[in-house]
Amino acid sequence: MNEYDSERIYDIAKKINYKKTVNLDETNCYVLNTCHIREKATEKVYHDVGRLKKAFRNKKKPIVVVTGCVAQAEGEILLKREKYIDAVIGPQSIHRFNETISKIEKNYKKVNSTYFDVVDKFDTLNSIKNFNNKISSFLTVQEGCDKFCKFCVVPYTRGPEFSRSIQELVNECIELVNNGAKEITLLGQNVNAYNYNGKKLSDLINEISKIKRLKRIRYTTSHPIDFTSDLINVHQSSDKLMPLIHLPVQSGSNKILKSMNRKHNIENYLDLIKKIKKINPKIKFSSDFIIGFPGETEKDFNASLKLLKEVEFINTYSYLYSPRPGTPASKLEQIDESILKKRLKIFQKLAEEIKMKYKKSLINKKLLVLFENKVKGKNEFFGRDEFSNSVIVKSGENLIGKLEEISIIDGNQNTLFGVRKDHDKKEFAA
Repeated sequence: MNEYDSERIYDIAKKINYKKTVNLDETNCYVLNTCHIREKATEKVYHDVGRLKKAFRNKKKPIVVVTGCVAQAEGEILLKREKYIDAVIGPQSIHRFNETISKIEKNYKKVNSTYFDVVDKFDTLNSIKNFNNKISSFLTVQEGCDKFCKFCVVPYTRGPEFSRSIQELVNECIELVNNGAKEITLLGQNVNAYNYNGKKLSDLINEISKIKRLKRIRYTTSHPIDFTSDLINVHQSSDKLMPLIHLPVQSGSNKILKSMNRKHNIENYLDLIKKIKKINPKIKFSSDFIIGFPGETEKDFNASLKLLKEVEFINTYSYLYSPRPGTPASKLEQIDESILKKRLKIFQKLAEEIKMKYKKSLINKKLLVLFENKVKGKNEFFGRDEFSNSVIVKSGENLIGKLEEISIIDGNQNTLFGVRKDHDKKEFAA
């Protein structure tokens, strides 16, 4: 979602004649778009600004803007602590970017734009062309969260759940496809909570499936309690919807899930997976786990390991519990860090073993790969299969934007290597 917001900030900035640069020396406006999910995010802001101050020590200072969730959560603190920062802009105020820059250029001392005005945000963005021309593009369809999990800052930094209209999303999707997109990932903090005038995520998927040049649809991130039967069914009826579902569980222990205020239990979760697999046996799952939430015992941790083995997630994102200021869980007694690190190491080792076993099972199989870009400096192209596995293929022909059947000949934990159909396997030899 931050990547989507960053692209939209750039679309907005074009209106006042700003353009992207990869050369720090020529920068006259520096934007840090931040996330507040993990600990130390704020310190990373100060670190980045410190690097910038050093780089511009003997030069004219650039305009420095911090956007995103750290700006929303700690905007006033940032402005007071770091004089080099000119403005903070919250995620629901990015449409005010040009207005903010104008104020800075008119010598306003500091600008704090952290209003919760998501309707105004998207009304403004709808009037600004989305210039993103990536083969695989993101599209925010829903923002905010009403679940209030005790570890999470999202309800406080992104606000309550808000869904954009189907028509504006279809229009933006067509715009992205016209720019060259072949795959769209629908984004939301709780994307399957999407609800606009009674229309659900399944209705949106059905509508954008009608766009002929769009080849693939994905969505993330889902909450188990919002995974309704209509969404399950669309995984059978839509041939453009990819068969990988990211379904965060956070813990394998019912006690911990209750303490987290997750509103689902392991029995619900496994039953949901069973229902989804019944409608489409091809579907695979990835998930998020928090290791060491306050109160987690060895028994609770082992329950997470058990779930990991039972579901055999093809990918997992696991993190040590990180107390976020202002969340209810931050007030709970924390587990000793040495215990947390030990558990995380055990969990990630098992997760990697499961992932590697899955990756090895794909060698000598044929996968349908959509190619997104060329590997810098090589005649190799990067793409993803239906399950979002990274695939690299050597080719003298430009494969960007092509959807091809690829024979997998090798792989590791992160990447699969393949050759094109009817091409000699020697083509990928070093």
